[in-house]
Amino acid sequence: MTRPTPLPFEKLPPRAFHAPARIRFGDCDPAGIVFFPTWFALANAAVEDFFRDELGLDFHALHATRRIGTGFAHAEADFFAPGLMGDAVLLTPLITRIGGASYGFTMHVHRGAAELLRMQLVTATTNLDTRRPVPIPDDLRAALARYQERCTDGR
Repeated sequence: MTRPTPLPFEKLPPRAFHAPARIRFGDCDPAGIVFFPTWFALANAAVEDFFRDELGLDFHALHATRRIGTGFAHAEADFFAPGLMGDAVLLTPLITRIGGASYGFTMHVHRGAAELLRMQLVTATTNLDTRRPVPIPDDLRAALARYQERCTDGR
């Protein structure tokens, strides 16, 4: 397995969405380093902001009203440097794949120019009542595709 190389912040697509977060005391282990599961909670919070602020979709209504779940079906991470209590970080999702009932994205996490970690995430869309996969809703699919294209072509 080839280990990825950290990507400097300035190498991200110029029109990509960035969700700010602050590392708090409760996010860390006794050494003051971010406890690794915290990164996945922060990634999910960034996805909620991404839906609202970038895609123009109400994440909570999608789940509560429309009964469409968007849970991680696959998650992996490469850690490059520790996150520390008090850090201000930016989480940047980049769409890598839009499938039938799932979509993939890379979540880059930076402190300043330095990439701290990179997550490869796959989100499955499910009917929350039956707990079965369902196709990505058309409005979500279209919003993801617009964002992916804008990040790819740089416009």
